[in-house]
Amino acid sequence: MTSLSPPLVPSHRGRLTLWAWLAIALTAVNLRTAVTGFTPLLEIIGSDLGFGVTLSGLLGTVPAVSFGIFGFLAPAVTRKFGLERTATVALGLTALSLLVRAFSPTPSLLVLSTVLALAGIGAANVVIVPLVKAWFADRLALGTSLYLILMQAGQFIAPLLAVPVAEAATWRLSVGIWAGPAAVAGVVWLVLALRLPADHHAPAAVTATDAGPRISRSSTVWGLVILFAMISLSNYGIITWVPAVLTDAGGSAALGGSMVALYSAWGMLAALVVPHLATRMMNPFIVVVGCAISLVAGYLGLLLSPLDGTLVWMCALGIGVSTFPLCMTLINRRTKSPQTASAVSGFVQGIGYGLACFGPIGLGLLREATGSWSISLLVLAATAIPGVIAGWFACRPRFVEDSAPQPTKRDADQQSRR
Repeated sequence: MTSLSPPLVPSHRGRLTLWAWLAIALTAVNLRTAVTGFTPLLEIIGSDLGFGVTLSGLLGTVPAVSFGIFGFLAPAVTRKFGLERTATVALGLTALSLLVRAFSPTPSLLVLSTVLALAGIGAANVVIVPLVKAWFADRLALGTSLYLILMQAGQFIAPLLAVPVAEAATWRLSVGIWAGPAAVAGVVWLVLALRLPADHHAPAAVTATDAGPRISRSSTVWGLVILFAMISLSNYGIITWVPAVLTDAGGSAALGGSMVALYSAWGMLAALVVPHLATRMMNPFIVVVGCAISLVAGYLGLLLSPLDGTLVWMCALGIGVSTFPLCMTLINRRTKSPQTASAVSGFVQGIGYGLACFGPIGLGLLREATGSWSISLLVLAATAIPGVIAGWFACRPRFVEDSAPQPTKRDADQQSRR
C-alpha cells in the first residue's frame, strides 16, 4: 500500500507517531465547537447586533457551505503543501477567525468571520480522514473512533457551555473561547510538520481533480455522497433549529442548548461503536436501516410532543445520525490507499455538504412561510428515505478502485510525468 508521503525515517517514527496522535486528537476536538457553541446563541447575538431569523438561517447554512466548498478544494491543497502543513494552516485560520467573530461589531463581519473559521474546519474535516489512514493504517478502527469521539466531545461540550457563559459574562466570550483550542491544535501540527523529513511533503499522487472523473462514476462513492448529504442535512438542521423548535413550544434557551448537548453526546457512543462494527461487518447496511428508523421516530416525537418526551426524542435523533461515523469509516474501508481516501473524502464531503447547505436556511424559510415547524420536521423525517437507498450502495463490500473505471493510458502518462 502506498502512502500520501514517503516513509518516515524509522528511528523517528515512534516520536512522530505520538505527535500525530496528539495532533489528530486536538484537531478532532475543534471540528464542531465553532458551530455547536454558536447556534444556541443566535437569538442572543441577533438581539445585540440587530438581525432576525433569516440571517440566523443563513448562519446555520454557512457550516455546510463552507465545509462543502473548502472540503472539495482541500485535496488539491494537500497535493501542493502536504497533509500536515494543510492542517497547520487550516487550524490557524480557524483560531484567528474565531477571535474576529467574537469581536464582530456588525452582522456582515460576523458572517465573514464565520465563513473563514469554517473554511479552516472544512479543510480539516477532509484531511483528518487520510491522515488517520496514512499514520494508522494498521489501527484504522481505533484511529477513526478516537477522532470521532473527540469531535463529538467538542460538539457536546460547546453547546452545554454556550448559554451559561454568555449569561455569566457575554456572548463574545462564549464565542471566543474556542479560538484557544484551535490555536493549540495548529501549533502541534506546525511542530509535527517541522520535525518531518524534508521530502515527507512531496505531493500526493492522487487528488480529487485527478481522480474525479474516475471516482465520480463509482456507485459506491455516490452512495456515500447521498448518505453523507442526508445525514449532514439532519445534523445541521438539528443543531441550528432544535433550540428554536423547543423555545417556540414554550421551552427556555438553556433547554435548547442542553438538548443539543444531549444529542451530541450520543455521537460519542456512536463514534466508539460504529467504526468497529464497520470494520468487522462485510456489509453494515443494517446500521443504516436502524439509524433511519431512529431518526424518523425522533422527528415525529418533536412534531407531536416537543416538550413531553424531549429527552427521548433527542436521544433518538442522536442515535439516528450514527451513519456519520459510518460514512467516515467507509471512506477508508472502501479505498485501497490514502491517496484515494483523500480524493474520496474531498469528493464526498464537498458534494455532501454542498447538498446539505440548503437544509438550515430552507427549514427556516418553511417555518417563516407556514408559521410552525411541522412541515420542516416532516421534511427532515423524509430525508431518511434517500439515505437508506444510498446506504445500500455505500455499504456493499467493494473497493472504490474496483467499482470505478480504471485509468486510461493517457491518465497513466500524465501521472508518470508528475
